[in-house]
Amino acid sequence: MDAMVNLLVELDARFDADARARALRTLDAAGYTCDTSERADERTLAWIDETFGGTWSGETAAGSAYVARRDGAPVGFAAFDARGLHFAWLRGLGTRDGVGIFGPFGVAPEHRGRGVGAALLTLALCALRARGYAQALIPAVGGDPLIAYYARACGAFVIEHFDLASFTPRPVRTVVMASGSGSNFQAVIDRVREGLPLDLTALVCNKRQAYAIERARGAGIEAVVLPWDRATRSRAQYDAELCAAVAACAPEMILLLGWMHLLDRTFVETFPELINVHPAYLPLDGSRNEVGMPDGSTIPAFRGAHAIGDALAAKSPWVGVSVHLVTLETDRGPILARKPLRVRADEAEATLMERVHAIEHHLVIAGIRRRLFER
Repeated sequence: MDAMVNLLVELDARFDADARARALRTLDAAGYTCDTSERADERTLAWIDETFGGTWSGETAAGSAYVARRDGAPVGFAAFDARGLHFAWLRGLGTRDGVGIFGPFGVAPEHRGRGVGAALLTLALCALRARGYAQALIPAVGGDPLIAYYARACGAFVIEHFDLASFTPRPVRTVVMASGSGSNFQAVIDRVREGLPLDLTALVCNKRQAYAIERARGAGIEAVVLPWDRATRSRAQYDAELCAAVAACAPEMILLLGWMHLLDRTFVETFPELINVHPAYLPLDGSRNEVGMPDGSTIPAFRGAHAIGDALAAKSPWVGVSVHLVTLETDRGPILARKPLRVRADEAEATLMERVHAIEHHLVIAGIRRRLFER
């Protein structure tokens, strides 16, 4: 769905202190509690990723949120007043004084139809009014049913029409770097064929027998095979050759899809648009070494080349996938998308990896799309 709208809500007396009190009473009468701290905790953020696809926790953490709970577990949330987001559709009305941003917003399917969503929506809009905003922007809404819902629930009206394709008027020159079978590479190839605006210029591979090479050739993409012969080249020599080979492709974006060679400082600084897929659920705060999960537990942030094996060795009940920008600190760059995955009892590593790969194939596309709309 590429046709989208921005909606606007007038924050008038409908969203005063009395409206806030009524919304809280509605939740209480239906058997729900509501966090009034206006912040989403780590458990809620992980639940949002598990329930709603993997891209909303970062947006929610950028601002405030009301969270509805049943027996202590999150069942719905409404985020508002996000700061520092760079989506293309926020660059107009979303930057004006007096306009607050609403969303993301969601209720677990089994708790819909009970007034939870309407109450959370009202609470968030009341909070924006209390903070001095005169209007609320509900951005990037797609589909007539959702537009009609907001019109009924809060009087929202369409203020801007746009097409997502307009934000990437030409495909972005992209190099993929992979060392293995390239199943994530194939997922990207398939979505490019369906309209994802990338120009897959080349595959760079450091393993001669990697099946990713066959995938590139099958798609008509140049394959640059550059293994490291440790007997004839130092690490510094290989890294310089690798950087030169990628630079020759003139990429605007680089996707690390199963690339198993640590990139040096020169490479990372030369190509700032580096996106990596990592098989672990990483914290939004890259300085942290642990991360909260949807059940309220906390696990280590499994960074490095053996994340799944490390998680199983530690008997972690959770693993996951994160798509992030690459920085000089390994697996600590800004998160674009992430999703947790519960480990089954006595699950073998091979079986778990299959389930992780299935999430990767979806999440890498979500992360790429987010980055395209933020560039």
